[in-house]
Amino acid sequence: MTILDGDIVTVAMPAIQSDLGFSGPGLAWVVNAYLIPFGGLLLLVGRLGDLVGRKRMFTVGLAVFTAASVLCGAATGQGLLIAARALQGVGGAMTTAVVLGMLVSLFPEPREQARAIAVFSAVGAAGGALGTFLGGALTQTVGWHWIFLINLPIGVVAWLAALRVLPAERGSGLGEGADYPGAALITGALMLTVYVIVGAGDRGLTGTLLLGALALALFVAFTLHQARAARPLLRLRLFGSRLLSGANAVQILMVGTMYGFQFIGALYLQRVLDYGELITGLAFLPAPVAIGALMLGLSARTIGRFGPYRVLLAGLALIVAGMALLSRAPVAGSYAADVLPPLLLLAAGFAAAMPALTGLAMSGAREEDAGLASGLFNTTQVVGGSLGLAVLSTLAASHTDRLLGDGATLLPATADGYQLAFRVAAGIAVAALALAAAVLRPRPTPTAD
Repeated sequence: MTILDGDIVTVAMPAIQSDLGFSGPGLAWVVNAYLIPFGGLLLLVGRLGDLVGRKRMFTVGLAVFTAASVLCGAATGQGLLIAARALQGVGGAMTTAVVLGMLVSLFPEPREQARAIAVFSAVGAAGGALGTFLGGALTQTVGWHWIFLINLPIGVVAWLAALRVLPAERGSGLGEGADYPGAALITGALMLTVYVIVGAGDRGLTGTLLLGALALALFVAFTLHQARAARPLLRLRLFGSRLLSGANAVQILMVGTMYGFQFIGALYLQRVLDYGELITGLAFLPAPVAIGALMLGLSARTIGRFGPYRVLLAGLALIVAGMALLSRAPVAGSYAADVLPPLLLLAAGFAAAMPALTGLAMSGAREEDAGLASGLFNTTQVVGGSLGLAVLSTLAASHTDRLLGDGATLLPATADGYQLAFRVAAGIAVAALALAAAVLRPRPTPTAD
């Protein structure tokens, strides 16, 4: 449900913008309002799950997410929708932060545990596959409000099932403590950073620099607080690992590229190629289906044969090629010639790169830091997505507005804005490839003379 909700809103963006009057850059907040609290709270609620019990955190998170979905569906203004999306992000973080820990404890036997995680991954892929299709189908047939209201029956069934089948467990108790100031600092820093990027075109250079400096100050304050805190939210020693730090940096760039593609790509299909919501959803469907099939069917064997480093570089190279092809998408383009080939390249690249990158990141963590390293990896995934979306959507909207101001007509100016966003995304993917090649290369094992 949480993965589906991240994807389902993409296809409905033009309908939401038309109905509620969002500006081009402001429309990205329909996604970012969900992603930022989701990513900013993962570390804190993961720690709270250990303290109060993972089942309790999971069921409360489901209730929060489901109630927020109803509020999203009932929204008649920009403010209520963005606030409800933020509340959805809180609920999504509460469930996501503890679910893998619950799987590990429910299935301690290695073979059963591997099977359970495979099923979990397949369900996630199904959520991604259904998201774009359901978003288009519901928006076109009954209206965009139902892309959120569909979570109500799913959430109620999942909540009742969790109460019935998940074993009760006692946490270590709130007396163990959690780093609330650290969570407030990092969440505030992330939110302000995205706000700075989204509104840069309208705010002017001085205001952007001042807010950017404030965001940087919050990051510095968070780092200093972690160095002194008795129970830090994020142990700074984690960043001493070359593999863990490098993999997280690569992930920010890679996921930023993919999230930006999903958002800009949906707008290109609807505003340039004049696709309806349902056809747009169907057009995107091959990507998550291919990602899920390749991850479950080939990734483990390919990584076992060639190693995660080589598979990661091959996957990133495919992403670069896909984005480069998309940057040529013309005004009079066609799905078969201009969209589907790069879509499949991006899907294959992500399916290869993501498991390899995850394995490299986790191999760089000590055993006692594995849980925290997992939380950090999930956090940078969400952060990379929200930042990539903010940067690319702002670039596309600003470039289109500039061309319109110079006298260009709407359709060519819109297509040119999207082409610029795709070119920048390709450049970001090149940076991810170069960083991975330089930092994540395996070091030779010393041999005895």
